[in-house]
Amino acid sequence: MLEVSGLTKRFGGFTAVSGVSFSVAEGEILGLIGPNGSGKSTTFNLIAGLHAPSAGSVRLKGEEIGGLLPASICHRGIARTFQIPRPFRKLSLLENVAIAAFYGQDRKVSREQAYAAAADALGLVQLPAGPEARVDGLGAAGLKKLELARALATGPKLLLLDEPTEGIQPNVVQQIGDVVEKLRGERNMTVLLVEQKLPFARRLAQHFCILERGRVAASGKMSELTNELVDRYLKV
Repeated sequence: MLEVSGLTKRFGGFTAVSGVSFSVAEGEILGLIGPNGSGKSTTFNLIAGLHAPSAGSVRLKGEEIGGLLPASICHRGIARTFQIPRPFRKLSLLENVAIAAFYGQDRKVSREQAYAAAADALGLVQLPAGPEARVDGLGAAGLKKLELARALATGPKLLLLDEPTEGIQPNVVQQIGDVVEKLRGERNMTVLLVEQKLPFARRLAQHFCILERGRVAASGKMSELTNELVDRYLKV
């Protein structure tokens, strides 16, 4: 599904990502882990089109997408969430997600289709879809769920999840894990996951890629990684 090869990003004299390579098979969940400042979010931004690579390649199903605009990449089937959600606070939850469905899909979508896709996405993350449900009534967990719903409404083939459980209570962490497992099991969705919590990451990911100082430090199944590496980069 996704092949990243030699991916490099320089900001002036600073190299944030250097020669990063990994691949994600269709229907797989890959955990991208590492300490703060290791290049995880920059790698996400390069895949999603927020930054253009300085060198290297990003291929989605064999097609080079590195350097394309975010809208073009989204229309090709990649959606991402952000660590800090920024919804339209004057709109309802349904309207927030319908906008994503209307502009993020790779085809023309009618108003009715956009609202139907939005209602489906909100149902998946267990948020209300009624017109009275407003953003101002959401806490941190609700905002994370809304961020996920907006990504799902675009109809992605590949979902980039950037620390979806950071700052939320354990019962909601369990709910988000259930949603991701359902997406993979019932919709064969491919997921690239940045996560720090060990139980959540181990529950979902089949393989891991560990970044350190912008480079790949190790990769493989959890059983192939040393306890020292795991302890360094994942929170219990």
